[in-house]
Amino acid sequence: MMVIGVDTHKSSHAMAAVSADTGMLGGEREIAATEDGHRQALSWARALRPERVWAIEDCRHVSRRLEQALIAAGERVVRVPPKMMGESRRGEREPGKSDQIDARAVARAVVKDGVERFPAAFLDERALEIRLLADHRSDLIAERTRQINRLRWHLVDLCPELEASIPARRLDNPPMLQRIARRLRREERCRRARVALELVASIRAISLKANAIERELRSLVLAYRPALLAEQGLGVLTAATLIGRTAGAERFPTDAHFARQAGVAPVPVSSGRKDRHRLHRGGDRQLNRALHVIAITCARLDPETRAYLERKRAEGKSNREALRCLKRHLARRVHRLLCTPPIHHDRGTRIQLNSAISVPCLTYYSGPVNVRRGW
Repeated sequence: MMVIGVDTHKSSHAMAAVSADTGMLGGEREIAATEDGHRQALSWARALRPERVWAIEDCRHVSRRLEQALIAAGERVVRVPPKMMGESRRGEREPGKSDQIDARAVARAVVKDGVERFPAAFLDERALEIRLLADHRSDLIAERTRQINRLRWHLVDLCPELEASIPARRLDNPPMLQRIARRLRREERCRRARVALELVASIRAISLKANAIERELRSLVLAYRPALLAEQGLGVLTAATLIGRTAGAERFPTDAHFARQAGVAPVPVSSGRKDRHRLHRGGDRQLNRALHVIAITCARLDPETRAYLERKRAEGKSNREALRCLKRHLARRVHRLLCTPPIHHDRGTRIQLNSAISVPCLTYYSGPVNVRRGW
């Protein structure tokens, strides 16, 4: 089998074909990131060997069109994290960095670890829409935070007593913004006051946009995976992160593959007589954060989850190890929900689902936890 590594860029893609049996280089090619270039890549690859797999560096903002063309042509495509490509390149005998060196490193990373260990490329347009909206809202919130910080410093100079009376994390509150605007209009006309008023208006506008996007995300999640919002500790934004960052749960053959992608698969750190595992610090950190939020929320609200964590501590596990076991359980449950076929509901059904009583997290997990599963 031939592994074709691809280093993707905005205007061009570098490709290197490496034999999965010997690791020898079978050919290199650079194409334009256009439809004609994609056709040339397919013709070149088909002339190499009948059995092949495409290993593409996981940079979906520049590789999406190539992935679409390959999958539409019936090719097998896997995604390689940039971190693994970098580790593979550092292990090469040839020093330096170039597009062709990176393409070879991508291919040899797959040859080294095996094709089956990498998630297949799966193009899910509805999940992509959810991710785009969630990322756009995150950018808006980050910009609002920057503007709030600037507004506070202006208020320290203009109205120090007003700034001191505003609680932390409350400057995006509409009544609080109205109060600040009224006070600024009574101040002496100056450029600092004008800038502060413009910041107030901008913060209010960003908040309205972010709230509108959150409502839109709720409707999209309910139409795509309504069962997610019925889970304890799983809100709209967390569900959107899980859907968008997973990018199609069908590309993970088992929940263990999904757990590794989410950075919650246990990592063995045994030595001598000590047999233990630690937290996995790799994987997609946004997915990991979403599962962490669910775990923390369930530990605070769900009695069964608290009892589970207490049992793990009684077994000699630390707080981090007990939480890691819980996150591994949640990864199994989330993967099952994400793999469930989408259900289409009418408006009345969606409203009913939205107001349903939450299901405890660990209701679905009976029996002991196998902490070694997941790699």
